[in-house]
Amino acid sequence: MSRSTHPVQPADLGFFSTLARAASLSAAARELDVTTAAVSKHLAQMEARLGVALVNRSTRRMSLTPEGELYLEHARRILADIDDMGELLGVSKATPQGLLRVNATLGFGRRHMAPLISRFVRRHAQVAVQLQLSVNPPPLTEDLFDVCVRFGAPPDSRVVARLLGANRRLLCAAPAYLARHGTPKSPQELARHDCIGIRQGEEAYGVWRLSSGKGRSAKSVSVKTRGSLTTNDGEIAVAWALDGHGILMRAEWDIAQHLRSGRLVQVLPQFTTPDADIYAVYPQRHQHAARVRAFVDFLVESFQQREARS
Repeated sequence: MSRSTHPVQPADLGFFSTLARAASLSAAARELDVTTAAVSKHLAQMEARLGVALVNRSTRRMSLTPEGELYLEHARRILADIDDMGELLGVSKATPQGLLRVNATLGFGRRHMAPLISRFVRRHAQVAVQLQLSVNPPPLTEDLFDVCVRFGAPPDSRVVARLLGANRRLLCAAPAYLARHGTPKSPQELARHDCIGIRQGEEAYGVWRLSSGKGRSAKSVSVKTRGSLTTNDGEIAVAWALDGHGILMRAEWDIAQHLRSGRLVQVLPQFTTPDADIYAVYPQRHQHAARVRAFVDFLVESFQQREARS
């Protein structure tokens, strides 16, 4: 098949990415500095070559068909690869630009990442950021995101991990709960308490690991917890703890304000739990991309400023 009749043409990729971002033919026309009729014609030609509809035209606001979503996903990935190639060859602008795909967990993404991204795009107007929040972190082997913000050092050596901030998991409960049920003095006593469960990641559900001492004298114990409340959302779990429903294990970033105010009290503070340090993780092949470098450097700077203030 000759290049001129190939169903996918290079110029289509940027056009369709712009169209999807603009979310309407008229808005895309303004961004591309052409007429709405020209945008409609280009889209019709693409669909004719592909033999599938990419856009639903039955609604007032433009939406993509499943085939359109698939086309957009691959188009953006290819465009990002082109940007990376230019940067690797040293022929592109030093200015960060292009699409940056970011993933974070639900609560942390809403509370911390969204405001940071708002500041980042003001500083780097040529970068478009796509933020997706998920309960569980996506597999690092799949090229779905440029940067993932996650808790705990990733075990995969094929990715780059930059430490953003130290973050401990702590046990805590509301004073009202402890007044009714008593304060546990040892990890084993947790088994007799109501513990609020969080189903996240691949860690063994309902098993809390605590350790004491350091070096050769370090001792570790695993406790199978029970309780009547379970969720996959950390913010809900914190709210239940505040309401006095039980003991919770949660990252310090999520409960620090409640510990300072006294609404939550740390339980078994002499024991440590697995770290939940915060990392920015990205594929090795993206480490030369200006948009990725700029974003990760911005996160490191922002987290350092926050720690300096606290």
